[in-house]
Amino acid sequence: MFLDRDGVINVDFGYVGTWDRFIFVPGAVEAIKVLNDLGYRVIVVTNQSGIARGYFNKAAFATITARMLSTMGEQGARVDAVYGCPHLLTSGGPACNCRKPAPGMILAGIADYEVSAVDSVLVGDKSSDIEAAKAAGIGRSVLVAPHSQSCEALQAAADQVVPTLAAFAASETTRFSWGDHPPKATSQV
Repeated sequence: MFLDRDGVINVDFGYVGTWDRFIFVPGAVEAIKVLNDLGYRVIVVTNQSGIARGYFNKAAFATITARMLSTMGEQGARVDAVYGCPHLLTSGGPACNCRKPAPGMILAGIADYEVSAVDSVLVGDKSSDIEAAKAAGIGRSVLVAPHSQSCEALQAAADQVVPTLAAFAASETTRFSWGDHPPKATSQV
């Protein structure tokens, strides 16, 4: 299970570079615990261009990540890895392979955790998330659209549209209760 961070796990205020600006989306931590209980490994893949823009640095990102993981752990939720891209998309400059919509972070997670791309899911809130999932060969892409403000083309590109990560976790629970088999923790993300 690949998850975007800002807008899926925490409220996206734009360039969240300090813990006081990091607020979990209601139900997100509980949803991650449900996904863990269903057998999913959870890997976060997040663009963090605020680092390249100078709004915060890599140390601040690492501090927020540690606090996020600690807080989740205290509530019984587990994230197996966090991949962050600190680069800025610039026209004419060298392109990195990690900034979504490039699939680099997802491909790194697939390689590092030896998971099947086609059996994996990505949950994100932007077109770059859905495009990265497709580029990496991810089997299902899920768009979080809390206010249904996303354009029809973006919704059509995603395999599923939900208002929150919690709604997605509930749909997975229902899917498995109707006879689908939960993932094997060693093979599915």
